[in-house]
Amino acid sequence: MANAKEIQDRMKSVQDTLKITNAMYMISSSKLKKSKKALEATEPYFYTLQSTMSRILRHLPDIDDMYFKDTSKIKKEEKTIGYIVVTSDKGLAGAYNHNVLKQAEQHLNNCPNPKLFVLGELGRHYFEQRGINIDQQFHYTVQNPTLNRARNISETVLDLYLENELDEVYIVYTKMLNAIQTETEFLQLLPLKKADFAIPNLPSGLPVENMQFRPSAEVVMDQIVPDYVVGFVYGALVESYSSEQNSRMMAMEAATKSAKDMLHELGILYNRARQTAITQEITEVIAGAKSQKKKKH
Repeated sequence: MANAKEIQDRMKSVQDTLKITNAMYMISSSKLKKSKKALEATEPYFYTLQSTMSRILRHLPDIDDMYFKDTSKIKKEEKTIGYIVVTSDKGLAGAYNHNVLKQAEQHLNNCPNPKLFVLGELGRHYFEQRGINIDQQFHYTVQNPTLNRARNISETVLDLYLENELDEVYIVYTKMLNAIQTETEFLQLLPLKKADFAIPNLPSGLPVENMQFRPSAEVVMDQIVPDYVVGFVYGALVESYSSEQNSRMMAMEAATKSAKDMLHELGILYNRARQTAITQEITEVIAGAKSQKKKKH
């Protein structure tokens, strides 16, 4: 058994760690509330864009637009696919990064011509260590998701898409389902699918509004879609950021609980060590007294 001094030193170390994990829990909790508020503030605008696109497609279901092109006829070995992978800059967030990176790597391995766009330092380190080429990394984005940063990412992939350097674009991020559960999402960002904007069949006899598009429906759609993509990317960034903070909260809560359990066990060991030391001292005193008594006799 370790002596009392060694146990005390270990208890102090655990207490210091406990303060750190508890502080990280509180910080992540504050950031989580802030990110949710930011997402809620922008959702109405992007939902309106989506609704407008749905209305256009309802009136012109056969609209020929570059953002809705059919890539199913392109051979797999000739198709260039872009992957936007959203990770974090910091660890200590449980399986948050692991789940995203594993799913992204699986798709990259099955794609003959991938282009990789990475957000987050942990993602960059992961792919560099495995010799996977990163076409572009967006620095300092995941810790402070803003519309401006989402626009920079969207413009990069949109330019490549419009120049036919990318046939399809997917985004891999983490979605927050509820307060304790997150899920890795793998969604197609470009080209858009008309079926995703379909409106349920309206009751017969219900009047349908008349719409005029100036200069044309295609031009109107081409103006709306880039903003919609920005909104989609921004939503993914905020969802990922919220999921990261939520995962870190849960990890720090588990670490705090483990530290408290460890302190309890160390407290028992410390008391036993003290009791053993006291018992030994008493035994030595008694033995010394007996020895002195024998000398006197």
